[in-house]
Amino acid sequence: MACCSCFACLGADGGKMMKKKKSPPQIPSASERDKPPNLQSSASSTVMKQDQESFQLAANKDILVSNGSSENRRIAARTFTFRELAAATSNFRADCLLGGGGFGRVYKGYLETVDQASNLQYASCYHTANICLIKQESLQLTVVAIKQLDRNGLQGNREFLVEVLMLSVLHHPNLVNLIGYCADGDQRLLVYEYMPLGSLEDHLHDPPPGKSRLDWNTRMKIAAGAAKGLEYLHDKANPPVIYRDLKCSNILLGEGYHPKLSDFGLAKLGPIGDKTHVSTRVMGTYGYCAPEYAMTGQLTLKSDVYSFGVVLLEIITGRRAINNTRAAGEQNLVAWARPLFKDRRKFPQMADPALHGQYPSRGLYQALAVAAMCVQEQPTMRPLIGDVVTALAYLASQTYHPEAHGVHRMSRLMSPGTQGV
Repeated sequence: MACCSCFACLGADGGKMMKKKKSPPQIPSASERDKPPNLQSSASSTVMKQDQESFQLAANKDILVSNGSSENRRIAARTFTFRELAAATSNFRADCLLGGGGFGRVYKGYLETVDQASNLQYASCYHTANICLIKQESLQLTVVAIKQLDRNGLQGNREFLVEVLMLSVLHHPNLVNLIGYCADGDQRLLVYEYMPLGSLEDHLHDPPPGKSRLDWNTRMKIAAGAAKGLEYLHDKANPPVIYRDLKCSNILLGEGYHPKLSDFGLAKLGPIGDKTHVSTRVMGTYGYCAPEYAMTGQLTLKSDVYSFGVVLLEIITGRRAINNTRAAGEQNLVAWARPLFKDRRKFPQMADPALHGQYPSRGLYQALAVAAMCVQEQPTMRPLIGDVVTALAYLASQTYHPEAHGVHRMSRLMSPGTQGV
């Protein structure tokens, strides 16, 4: 949705990420992180400075990052005042609204870039008779996404702090970048890089009017990228991080449909040493939670693998994880798919009709095989995310050309006993 018409013609320069070998990010122990400081603050804005300083001290105390040397350096995201972020969104105008959920609302905003080190200031915008007056004649503006947490919503101070700490230390091309945060009075806001193509859910289930559905090549590219982000959390972070909230709405898309995982408020540190799991309260989204976690509260890395399998099924089939408008046996995506997994001849029935038969048979079978392994009921039977990345990276590299391979007819798709070509 377009935001703040006075900025409509202004863009932002994107920089390429430098590839540099780094030591694994060091994250505090579970016992330390499960004791976040009290972020409840005075409702008066006059204590904002103290509130910001307290939050900075909490962040610096709770999280350390190895910089590859014998020393550790403390990492904290940039802080903003509520006034700065209100100005960046023209006081949270309705036409700046990108979307929202149980956590609150997300707005499109514009921050003034004042130097090459990404030191950002807000661009003050005054609306008088629909004329926008800018403080300076020439501004370089960076487009951002600003999430304003609902003070009565599902995401509280604990999740807010966890997200700031996690994204201050975890950096990967397939994780969304956190620019900063605001802990001003009782206001809690997070400032992210702007992802212009929205979420995967938008494109799979609620495509914009006149927008064509994702083709097979793009779907495999998105799946492979999301898996790489999860692999970074599981295999590169130290200790490993369990994402715990992997779903289509949390996979955001940048230019060229480049996927990034977002929303880390429910993330947990994984088991270390001889521990096999982390015991915690059950959180997440119905339809994506692994069955053993939902029943026992025992969380493992394989819980994320199950959630990824559900997302991969959504990508392949175009169906929602849970859809109560469907027939009784088809409301739960995994329950619907499991009987079909047993007969390869039925695989073509699982392809999204919106693909119009334009997919490679072998690629479809291989992608469904990966999804079937990920959603195994027994967590020990699920693959490691690194193996999933290997399989999907291969599928993403096999570009499908409909004009060269032909199109699968709908009649064949609907015939359970027909072998795909």
